[in-house]
Amino acid sequence: MSFLSNAAIAAALAAILAGTPALASAPPVGDPRVLVHLDQATGQQPENIALEPDGSADLTFAYTGEIARVDLTGRVRIVGRIPVPGDGDVPGDHHKIFLGGIVRAPDGALYVTVSTGTAGGTGVYRVRPGTAPVRIAALPADGFLNGMAADWRTGRLYVADSAHPVIWSMPAGGGAPAEWATGDVLTPAGGFGANGVKVHGGAVWVSNIGAGTLIRIPIGRTGTSGAPSVVAKDLGPVDDFAFTGGGRTVLAAVNQENKVVMIDRSGRAEDVLTSADGLDNPTAVAVRGKDVYVTDGAYFGGGDPNLLIASLRD
Repeated sequence: MSFLSNAAIAAALAAILAGTPALASAPPVGDPRVLVHLDQATGQQPENIALEPDGSADLTFAYTGEIARVDLTGRVRIVGRIPVPGDGDVPGDHHKIFLGGIVRAPDGALYVTVSTGTAGGTGVYRVRPGTAPVRIAALPADGFLNGMAADWRTGRLYVADSAHPVIWSMPAGGGAPAEWATGDVLTPAGGFGANGVKVHGGAVWVSNIGAGTLIRIPIGRTGTSGAPSVVAKDLGPVDDFAFTGGGRTVLAAVNQENKVVMIDRSGRAEDVLTSADGLDNPTAVAVRGKDVYVTDGAYFGGGDPNLLIASLRD
């Protein structure tokens, strides 16, 4: 019987492995499909999203004042309308109205941010389908109100102002708003600043679309804001985002670059969806379980506003 030396065995194994193709790992987000193509001609350009218990999606249409509900068959119906002022002139945008963030309360009420460039119209509204909307908080007319998040344990809302370096906070039941957080990390760059907002893990998280950053602002024991920190940078024009679970992994829409990225705990970003999957200026992301929802506003010439659904993989 002949024996091979250790060196010969190692060389043989190396040759075998070199000729064996590596198994490609599955992407973390897969099975994308467009649930519904929306009608850009009638202003159906979705800016933000909140989910209903049955999986339907509530969308703000940016420039019409409308809130739509899309069920899992793709059927679209309007469930609320904010009046469009005749003299509206949204700062930095110059439409008559801009509907930004939307959140759903446990009782089913919807809250939306509204910018009109007027003192009588700009603020946060509560919408109950079938009833007239109610402005629960007035905010400065020179603001560009964008993303919004809710902490239902404390009953407070947090609103990003893309025109100013500020995160507003106010009671969801109505009351005077206050500047909850300010600072250089929220400063608009290239026209717009703070954009998406989420409450997660004892902090308010904010994307700065102009700076291309994701920011974490701790919530203090008395509800005040702590020192902000940049947890991810060089993201490009990052819009709204969502957490994939209880940890710090984030899925974020990168608007003009037509992609969704997954940001890990270290701040590293990986492309997980692109225009090849149907994205057209993605504006917001929502996650429930393994289901990922992405709104596409088609603001910059793509022509296909839509709601896309994909799946998180283990």
